[in-house]
Amino acid sequence: MNIKANYDGLNDHLLNEKNDLNETYSVYTQISSFIGIIASGFMIFGGVVPYIPQYQMINRTRNASGFSTLVCLALLVANILRIFFWFGHPFEMPLLVQSVIMILCMLIMLELCIRVKAEMLHSSSMLAPPVKRFLDFETDYFWKWTDFGSYLQFLATFSLLIGTLTSLFINSTVFIEFLGFMSVFTEAMLAAPQFYRNYVTKSTEGMSITMVLMWTSGDLFKTTYFILRQSPLQFWLCGILQVSLDLAVLSQAYLYSQNPNKNLK
Repeated sequence: MNIKANYDGLNDHLLNEKNDLNETYSVYTQISSFIGIIASGFMIFGGVVPYIPQYQMINRTRNASGFSTLVCLALLVANILRIFFWFGHPFEMPLLVQSVIMILCMLIMLELCIRVKAEMLHSSSMLAPPVKRFLDFETDYFWKWTDFGSYLQFLATFSLLIGTLTSLFINSTVFIEFLGFMSVFTEAMLAAPQFYRNYVTKSTEGMSITMVLMWTSGDLFKTTYFILRQSPLQFWLCGILQVSLDLAVLSQAYLYSQNPNKNLK
């Protein structure tokens, strides 16, 4: 009887420990799932947040000269490439949704810049500024067109070209991986036009420092996310490059702030 009682007691003890472990595992799973949802949400919408202060600054001052629209070009091209890369090498859905959200954000940003620049040209000249369109096929005016429709035409043409090539070479690992690399590399270089513009003018006037700080923090998070989630190698390698360029632009903000004639915001 004593042996049976001891055996039953041991079974009850082991059963209680198993239940405790199951409860602990369940709580851990719920916490991990919640953190994953938060991280995915940040990945989807976090990329557009840095452009809110820049948009507000341009809209308030009616001056877009401090922001390089080549940043919009880099992000539009990068995210179009990333979407087509997904068809050949599917990756996490949050990254795909992020690409769609970013394209919409850049189109909104670009439309404001084109509209404000047109206002600036009209206000500074008695004569109407020359109209330049994508269909004129003038290379000197690439991405300097005067109407928003021309930018949409270029993006549609580019998307059609990449879509056609992707459908033809969908089974080519080399092509698909090259597409993915070009996507993340182009995005990694998005701060380069802003860096060049600041270097030429020796000023960061009109550039939102808040935007660049958010670039840096967001890219740090994104690169860490790529590494922890074991995203394709080219994603996190280019993420490191992107953080480096962000820090370079931030260093310009400090360097040029030493000039009292420049007004940084």
